[in-house]
Amino acid sequence: MKTEVNPQETNRAQAFQLWMKSPMPMVTLTKTMDVSHLVRYSHKKDLKLNMLLCWCIGKSASLIPEFYMLPERERLFKYDKLAINVIVENKMGGINSCDIPFSESLEQFNKDYLRLTKETATRNTSSFLEDYMVIGTSAMVQTELDCIVNQYTDLFSNPMVMWGKYKSHWFKKTLPVSFQFHHVQMDGGHAANFLNQLQKDINAF
Repeated sequence: MKTEVNPQETNRAQAFQLWMKSPMPMVTLTKTMDVSHLVRYSHKKDLKLNMLLCWCIGKSASLIPEFYMLPERERLFKYDKLAINVIVENKMGGINSCDIPFSESLEQFNKDYLRLTKETATRNTSSFLEDYMVIGTSAMVQTELDCIVNQYTDLFSNPMVMWGKYKSHWFKKTLPVSFQFHHVQMDGGHAANFLNQLQKDINAF
């Protein structure tokens, strides 16, 4: 459910006042993740690495209350559900967006991921979940990247996690991750906690 809230009655009151009308309210943090466990689990269980990363992102975000708030057109909304957006290459060679509801169950999330991305690619149309706070992702696995800074548009204030191809160092696999967020939604400390939690959830595999 998506509900409009009074910013002054939330812990984002000061941030809303400071950053809602800022011409550039987005902040980007980068962190190199150790994804060795995740890569091994992906190979062992024959699961898509991108799906596993998306699930970890949803799991980590679900533990941070600020992810359930989102500014939009000078208003603040509260959500009770999260979704992960992925970019899908369609049958025409273009791309479409696909929102996947986050589930605590990895098995359920994987089923939804495979079904919805396949439908999006086949139908050549994007699919969106309006009542979910959506975390955007973008995986550019064609090459190794050190950092990604996304464009800013006032039509899209959702947080965004981006990465390229993981790097191999003997038995260790690392992945630089860029995390972009709207300063009204959260502060740098919240974002740092999210990235630390993401590493913990990746290590849990």
